[in-house]
Parts: sequence; C-alpha cells; structure tokens
Amino acid sequence: MTESREPSRRSVLAGLGSVPLAVGAAPAAGRGPRPADGPERPAPTLLRGAELLLTMDPEVGEGPLGILRHADLLLRHGRIAAVGRRLPARPGDRVLDVGGRIVLPGFVDIHNHLWQSSIRGGCGDRDLYGWLASCNGPTLARIDAPDMYHFVRLAALDALQAGVTTVVDWVHPIPYDTSERYVRALDASGLRFVYAMMETDGGAGLVTRVKKELLDPLPLASAQVATHAGMATVSRLRRCGELARDLGVMLNSHVLEHHSDRGDDPVRALRLAGAFGPGLLMNHAIHLTDDEIAMAAEHDVRVAHCPLSNMRLASGIIRLPALHERGVKVGLGHDGGTNDTSDMFGVMKAAVGLQRALHRDAGVHPTIPAVLRMATLGGAECVGMADRIGSLTPGKRADVVVLDPSTLNFAPRFDWVGQIVLNGQPPNVSHVFVDGRMLKSRGELLGVDTDSVIREAERAAARVRNTT
Repeated sequence: MTESREPSRRSVLAGLGSVPLAVGAAPAAGRGPRPADGPERPAPTLLRGAELLLTMDPEVGEGPLGILRHADLLLRHGRIAAVGRRLPARPGDRVLDVGGRIVLPGFVDIHNHLWQSSIRGGCGDRDLYGWLASCNGPTLARIDAPDMYHFVRLAALDALQAGVTTVVDWVHPIPYDTSERYVRALDASGLRFVYAMMETDGGAGLVTRVKKELLDPLPLASAQVATHAGMATVSRLRRCGELARDLGVMLNSHVLEHHSDRGDDPVRALRLAGAFGPGLLMNHAIHLTDDEIAMAAEHDVRVAHCPLSNMRLASGIIRLPALHERGVKVGLGHDGGTNDTSDMFGVMKAAVGLQRALHRDAGVHPTIPAVLRMATLGGAECVGMADRIGSLTPGKRADVVVLDPSTLNFAPRFDWVGQIVLNGQPPNVSHVFVDGRMLKSRGELLGVDTDSVIREAERAAARVRNTT
C-alpha cells in the first residue's frame, strides 16, 4: 500500500492505521511490565513493524493477498483492532517487535482426524481401504476415553505449533464419554475447532447431546454433522442432513476419495437426500465428473482438498483447475494419520506441485497466492466462518501467525511470498495467537510440557498395541 493512496474504505478498516505515534502513546518494547494472557481475557498486543504482512484482504492491503510492508497489527479483546503503520499502543499493552518477520492469518485446516496420531506412519504400503482395514479400524476399536485424550492432545498441539489456528475434526463414531475426553483435549490446546461428529443408527441423539453439553459452552468450539455418502444409505443420509439443518450446522461427508467409490454414486445420494448445497462440505472429491463439478458450483457445495493424504494412499489427484474455473470453494486439510504430521506448508506445496506435474504447466491453478488463500481465508469460506476468521481484517477474531524467515531453510530473501509455500516449515512459526491469546512465543508453546504430552501419548500407544 503506498502512502499516497486515498483514505477510502481501506483507511476506515485500518482504524488507527494512518495515525502517527503520539508523544508517550507507544511505550517501547520491553519497557515496563509485559502483561500476560489471563484465564478470561488475552492481553492487548501490538505486533510492531512486520516486514511483510499478508492480510488476505484486498481492501486492507495490496493485491489479492492484501499485502502491507513495514506494518503493525493491533490485537485487542480477541479481535483484530487495527492494521496499518505507526499504530499507537496504550500504556500496558504488550508490544512485540516483529521486525524482519512475516505476519499472516492462522492456517485453517478443514479436514482432519486428530486421534489418528495413534497410527502415524502405519500401513504405509496400503491404499485407502487397505489402510482403513489394517490400521484405522482396528486401532480405533482399542482406544478408550483416557487414551483418546492423549492422542488428540498430541495432534492438536502439533497442529497449533505448526501455525494451524482452526481445525475441522471429522470424528468417527465414539461413545459420549470418549467424545467428552476428545473435546476436552481440543479445548485444552487453545485451538479454534469444529467437531464434526458422526451419528450411527444406534446412537440417535448423541450428536445433539454432544453439541449442547460439550461444544456450545466453549467459545472456540462449533459443530458439524459427519457422514458417509452412498446410494445404499440414502435414508440415513437424509436423516443426517435434517439433523444438520435442525442444529444449524454444516453436513460434512467423505466423497469420492477412492476410485471405487464411484460405484456408491455419492453425489447422486446427496442430491436425493436433499443435502447438496452450501451447507455441505465434501472431503477429497477427487473423482468428480464434469457434470458433478458443475452441480457443485451451481449449489455452492464446498470441498476439502488433502493432497498429502491423497498421495500417501494412492487415491488420485483432485481436479482443482476445473473446480476453480467453475468457482467452487476449496480449502486445504491434513486428513489425520495419512498426513502423518501437521505441516500446512507441505500441504500447500503438494497442492501446487501435484497440479503442475499433472498438467505440465507452471501457471495452472493453484498459483502460489491462490494456495496461500486456500490455506487461510479460502478454508474459512468453506466452513462458513469467513466473517470471523481467515483474514487480518479489523473486527475479525485475532487468529494470527508470525513466521521467522531468518533460518537455514528459508534464507536468503528472494521472494518471500513464494518462500512461504516452497521453503516454509513448521519451525519457521515463531508466534501463534488464537482469539488474541498468545499460545506460542519465540518458537515454544506456552504453558505446555511437551515432554509430558509425548510421554503420555507413547504410554497410550503402548496400551493400545498391547490390547488383544
């Protein structure tokens, strides 16, 4: 953004962004007491002097990524209070010098199964259904409620330290007490999360109860109804769609992940069930036909793309350029155990690289800017949360990531936007804020005994492996 640009809406959004420092208004970083985040309210924080600030809002910064250079970001009461240059701080504000660093919205992971940290690296020679039969199913059946807590906590903190601030967790059918531990682990991590729970025929009312008793009281939690789609279960699918509408949440379904899923005709099943619309998130959607892509666009159906998982399970390559051409909203996901770790940088690079390799075209969608948007605001749009998260727009919730480019894997500077995707790694994430609360600082998770988290997960894994 140039200094000569007229104020217009951008200056209004930036709030105090064009106000120079008043005498005594901005204490220097490190001077006086530094407030800590309290149990109820995060400390007001001014991120001072970011070398590059990617707002993802073209009305706030330049270009599709809303870029500002040498800019500040003010977080107050859990929200983005202002974006701009020379923002004044109030006495007592925490001032964090982010000079030479990159600031952007937290990553939005719209498809995961966090409990699958229990089977990382497992069944590496199997395709989707081989992996489900050999690793997924047998392991889930052996995990009790206490051990579920440890697996989910491990994966949630892994996601957080890697810059993910919102996760959509598709949860397999589990009992209420196990759900209680699952939700507790997510909440303890500090992540913003969507708990997408599957309701079986024998568990009527369980999703409603989990939402009302476990999720609704938590300010960072929300719900979706999880399902599988196929012609053999249209009546059940219809009930799931009705439940989602009754609860005012989205329906979240795996669709056409494996080439053999074509026989289930899941898109037709979703249409017959009356669930094919903007309230539907389809995971994977690799093997959509031209007609199905056109229908998804017409009905504003959203798609979660999980490239590393799709590669690992030999599932195929999603038709991202065709989806983009039709205007279908697509975000990115890790997909649990078959991603094997939480690394949105790797997911972004794979999303770009798969299409370039397939089409032999370096300009094919997604471009570098497009995949950065998919990982942030695009994901928020897919799950109906773009009014709250996904960009550093004043008024939105303060979910923010700071990247340190002065590392062996990132330096020297050439094209930082490209380097985020092509060179970035989780260790480049120096600070993470969720809802204005600082959860990672200087490369370390705050208030977390990482060794203990790992030790408890290892003990849980040993118990699960020893269960007969």
